[in-house]
Amino acid sequence: MIAFVRGVVHSVGNDYVIMDHDGIGYRIFMANPMKLKRTEPVTLYTYQYVREDAIMLYGFSTMEEHDLFLRLISVKGVGPRSALGMLSMASAKEMITAIENNDVKFMKSLPGIGAKTASQIVLDLKGKLVEAETMNEEPQDHTIQEALDALRSLGYKPAELQGIAKELALIEKCDVQGYIRHALGIMAKRKGV
Repeated sequence: MIAFVRGVVHSVGNDYVIMDHDGIGYRIFMANPMKLKRTEPVTLYTYQYVREDAIMLYGFSTMEEHDLFLRLISVKGVGPRSALGMLSMASAKEMITAIENNDVKFMKSLPGIGAKTASQIVLDLKGKLVEAETMNEEPQDHTIQEALDALRSLGYKPAELQGIAKELALIEKCDVQGYIRHALGIMAKRKGV
Protein backbone atom coordinates (compact mmCIF):
# COMPACT_ATOMS: atom_id res chain seq x y z
CA MET A 1 0.00 0.00 0.00
CA ILE A 2 1.26 3.49 -0.84
CA ALA A 3 1.18 5.61 2.36
CA PHE A 4 2.27 8.91 0.82
CA VAL A 5 3.67 10.38 -2.37
CA ARG A 6 6.24 13.18 -2.29
CA GLY A 7 6.93 14.90 -5.57
CA VAL A 8 6.18 17.82 -7.85
CA VAL A 9 2.74 18.71 -9.19
CA HIS A 10 2.77 17.90 -12.90
CA SER A 11 -0.83 18.83 -13.70
CA VAL A 12 -4.16 19.48 -11.98
CA GLY A 13 -7.65 18.33 -12.99
CA ASN A 14 -11.11 18.94 -11.51
CA ASP A 15 -10.86 16.12 -8.97
CA TYR A 16 -7.29 14.88 -9.30
CA VAL A 17 -3.66 15.89 -9.45
CA ILE A 18 -0.85 14.17 -11.30
CA MET A 19 2.28 14.01 -9.16
CA ASP A 20 5.70 13.52 -10.71
CA HIS A 21 7.75 11.35 -8.38
CA ASP A 22 11.17 10.57 -9.88
CA GLY A 23 9.78 10.51 -13.41
CA ILE A 24 6.68 8.44 -12.57
CA GLY A 25 3.30 10.20 -12.75
CA TYR A 26 0.75 9.24 -10.11
CA ARG A 27 -2.89 10.24 -10.67
CA ILE A 28 -4.19 11.02 -7.19
CA PHE A 29 -7.84 11.89 -6.64
CA MET A 30 -8.33 14.57 -4.01
CA ALA A 31 -10.69 17.24 -2.68
CA ASN A 32 -9.96 20.72 -4.02
CA PRO A 33 -6.87 19.91 -6.12
CA MET A 34 -6.96 23.47 -7.52
CA LYS A 35 -5.24 24.60 -4.29
CA LEU A 36 -2.03 23.03 -5.58
CA LYS A 37 0.16 24.86 -8.11
CA ARG A 38 2.06 23.27 -10.99
CA THR A 39 5.76 22.51 -10.34
CA GLU A 40 5.16 22.95 -6.58
CA PRO A 41 6.83 20.26 -4.40
CA VAL A 42 4.23 18.61 -2.16
CA THR A 43 3.59 15.55 0.01
CA LEU A 44 0.19 13.86 -0.16
CA TYR A 45 -0.91 11.18 2.30
CA THR A 46 -2.64 8.50 0.26
CA TYR A 47 -5.18 5.72 0.43
CA GLN A 48 -4.97 3.01 -2.23
CA TYR A 49 -8.43 1.80 -3.24
CA VAL A 50 -8.60 -1.53 -5.07
CA ARG A 51 -11.64 -2.88 -6.94
CA GLU A 52 -12.00 -5.62 -9.53
CA ASP A 53 -11.86 -3.08 -12.34
CA ALA A 54 -9.70 -0.28 -10.90
CA ILE A 55 -6.85 0.68 -8.60
CA MET A 56 -7.10 4.31 -7.45
CA LEU A 57 -5.09 6.59 -5.19
CA TYR A 58 -6.85 9.16 -3.02
CA GLY A 59 -4.67 11.93 -1.61
CA PHE A 60 -4.85 14.32 1.33
CA SER A 61 -2.77 17.31 2.43
CA THR A 62 -2.98 16.36 6.12
CA MET A 63 -3.14 13.15 8.14
CA GLU A 64 -6.29 14.50 9.82
CA GLU A 65 -8.11 14.53 6.45
CA HIS A 66 -6.67 11.10 5.60
CA ASP A 67 -7.85 9.58 8.90
CA LEU A 68 -11.31 11.16 8.61
CA PHE A 69 -11.61 9.80 5.04
CA LEU A 70 -10.84 6.28 6.30
CA ARG A 71 -13.47 6.62 9.03
CA LEU A 72 -16.06 7.95 6.56
CA ILE A 73 -15.62 5.10 4.07
CA SER A 74 -16.05 2.60 6.92
CA VAL A 75 -19.68 3.78 7.22
CA LYS A 76 -22.21 1.75 5.23
CA GLY A 77 -23.34 3.74 2.21
CA VAL A 78 -20.30 6.03 2.01
CA GLY A 79 -17.79 5.25 -0.73
CA PRO A 80 -14.49 6.95 -1.56
CA ARG A 81 -16.12 9.34 -4.06
CA SER A 82 -18.78 10.43 -1.55
CA ALA A 83 -16.19 10.90 1.21
CA LEU A 84 -14.00 12.96 -1.13
CA GLY A 85 -17.01 15.09 -2.09
CA MET A 86 -17.72 15.73 1.58
CA LEU A 87 -14.11 16.79 2.20
CA SER A 88 -14.28 19.16 -0.77
CA MET A 89 -17.15 21.07 0.84
CA ALA A 90 -16.17 21.02 4.52
CA SER A 91 -12.93 20.87 6.47
CA ALA A 92 -12.12 17.86 8.62
CA LYS A 93 -12.56 19.97 11.79
CA GLU A 94 -16.03 21.15 10.68
CA MET A 95 -17.12 17.58 9.99
CA ILE A 96 -15.73 16.23 13.27
CA THR A 97 -17.53 19.00 15.18
CA ALA A 98 -20.80 18.30 13.33
CA ILE A 99 -20.56 14.56 14.03
CA GLU A 100 -19.77 15.09 17.72
CA ASN A 101 -22.68 17.55 18.05
CA ASN A 102 -25.19 15.22 16.31
CA ASP A 103 -25.58 17.83 13.56
CA VAL A 104 -27.33 15.62 10.99
CA LYS A 105 -28.58 18.74 9.16
CA PHE A 106 -24.99 19.85 8.44
CA MET A 107 -24.02 16.36 7.26
CA LYS A 108 -27.09 16.28 4.96
CA SER A 109 -25.95 19.56 3.39
CA LEU A 110 -22.82 17.86 2.03
CA PRO A 111 -22.95 16.58 -1.58
CA GLY A 112 -24.33 13.08 -2.13
CA ILE A 113 -25.38 12.60 1.52
CA GLY A 114 -29.04 11.95 2.27
CA ALA A 115 -30.82 11.92 5.62
CA LYS A 116 -30.32 8.18 6.18
CA THR A 117 -26.58 8.27 5.38
CA ALA A 118 -26.06 11.44 7.45
CA SER A 119 -27.70 9.78 10.46
CA GLN A 120 -25.62 6.63 9.91
CA ILE A 121 -22.37 8.66 9.81
CA VAL A 122 -23.21 10.38 13.11
CA LEU A 123 -24.31 7.09 14.70
CA ASP A 124 -21.19 5.17 13.61
CA LEU A 125 -18.52 7.84 14.16
CA LYS A 126 -19.61 9.88 17.17
CA GLY A 127 -16.92 9.59 19.86
CA LYS A 128 -14.44 7.77 17.62
CA LEU A 129 -13.09 10.89 15.89
CA VAL A 130 -12.49 12.83 19.10
CA GLU A 131 -10.53 9.88 20.50
CA ALA A 132 -7.95 10.20 17.72
CA GLU A 133 -7.85 13.98 18.15
CA THR A 134 -7.47 13.71 21.95
CA MET A 135 -4.61 11.26 21.63
CA ASN A 136 -2.79 13.81 19.44
CA GLU A 137 -3.17 16.50 22.12
CA GLU A 138 0.12 16.05 23.94
CA PRO A 139 0.29 18.44 26.88
CA GLN A 140 3.67 20.06 27.54
CA ASP A 141 3.35 19.56 31.30
CA HIS A 142 3.97 15.95 32.43
CA THR A 143 1.85 16.53 35.54
CA ILE A 144 -1.15 17.34 33.32
CA GLN A 145 -0.44 14.19 31.28
CA GLU A 146 -0.39 12.11 34.48
CA ALA A 147 -3.72 13.62 35.53
CA LEU A 148 -5.29 12.81 32.14
CA ASP A 149 -3.90 9.27 32.25
CA ALA A 150 -5.41 8.85 35.72
CA LEU A 151 -8.81 10.05 34.48
CA ARG A 152 -8.63 7.63 31.53
CA SER A 153 -7.83 4.77 33.89
CA LEU A 154 -10.90 5.77 35.95
CA GLY A 155 -13.04 5.21 32.84
CA TYR A 156 -13.45 8.71 31.44
CA LYS A 157 -13.86 8.59 27.66
CA PRO A 158 -11.63 10.53 25.22
CA ALA A 159 -14.69 12.53 24.12
CA GLU A 160 -15.13 13.76 27.71
CA LEU A 161 -11.43 14.68 27.98
CA GLN A 162 -11.28 16.60 24.69
CA GLY A 163 -9.72 20.04 25.20
CA ILE A 164 -9.12 19.48 28.92
CA ALA A 165 -5.30 19.59 28.53
CA LYS A 166 -5.50 23.07 26.99
CA GLU A 167 -7.75 24.33 29.77
CA LEU A 168 -5.53 22.86 32.49
CA ALA A 169 -2.46 24.50 30.93
CA LEU A 170 -4.11 27.91 31.49
CA ILE A 171 -4.53 27.53 35.25
CA GLU A 172 -1.91 27.95 37.97
CA LYS A 173 0.51 25.01 38.21
CA CYS A 174 -0.39 22.34 40.76
CA ASP A 175 0.12 18.65 41.53
CA VAL A 176 -1.60 15.68 39.83
CA GLN A 177 -4.49 15.64 42.36
CA GLY A 178 -5.04 19.36 41.80
CA TYR A 179 -5.20 18.93 38.02
CA ILE A 180 -7.62 16.00 38.43
CA ARG A 181 -9.91 18.15 40.63
CA HIS A 182 -9.79 21.00 38.07
CA ALA A 183 -10.49 18.57 35.20
CA LEU A 184 -13.48 17.10 37.06
CA GLY A 185 -14.75 20.63 37.65
CA ILE A 186 -14.40 21.52 33.96
CA MET A 187 -16.29 18.37 32.92
CA ALA A 188 -19.03 19.08 35.49
CA LYS A 189 -19.48 22.62 34.10
CA ARG A 190 -19.75 21.22 30.56
CA LYS A 191 -22.57 18.95 31.71
CA GLY A 192 -24.25 21.88 33.48
CA VAL A 193 -23.83 20.42 36.99
